[in-house]
Amino acid sequence: MYLLRHGQSQFNASYSTTRIDPNIPDPELTDEGREQARIAGQELAGKQIITRIIASPYTRALQTAQIVADMLSLPIEVEPLVREHAFFSCDIGSPASKLSQQWPQLDFAHLNERWWPDLDETEQQVKQRCHLFQQKMIELEDWSKTLVVSHWAFIRGLTGHEIENGGLIAIDLPGLVIPVDA
Repeated sequence: MYLLRHGQSQFNASYSTTRIDPNIPDPELTDEGREQARIAGQELAGKQIITRIIASPYTRALQTAQIVADMLSLPIEVEPLVREHAFFSCDIGSPASKLSQQWPQLDFAHLNERWWPDLDETEQQVKQRCHLFQQKMIELEDWSKTLVVSHWAFIRGLTGHEIENGGLIAIDLPGLVIPVDA
């Protein structure tokens, strides 16, 4: 499986220089973030192995996934399990109805209108989501040919690795051990 951290968002650009939450709910990608997504898409297109794209419902992840999906001519599946650790203002999502208007080609019917949790999600809850996602994906025959467009904390919770915006890593999903106990 391949994991792609979304490209740089407006939140990332501000927070990386100030270390202060800039209060930007569900931010969009910056120009740099769109370029990071294009670079990842080119790398994946060169490998010709991706058969499925799964993305978090946050705008920055959907924008990243759309750039890559256009390059690979694949549809996007929206999966809230791969969302970010709800902690900062950027982790306040957009309502499902708004997302449906912005991306009419995507299916958001399985999301609640307010699908994101309050901003007090624990590390333990993130790890439990990672475990649930791992179990769900292992059941798919093409899990190894899947690209998941997600976020820093989810990728860290799933793999133990911290990657930069636009970073891409390959993982052996069955080989992962995700500690889910307290």
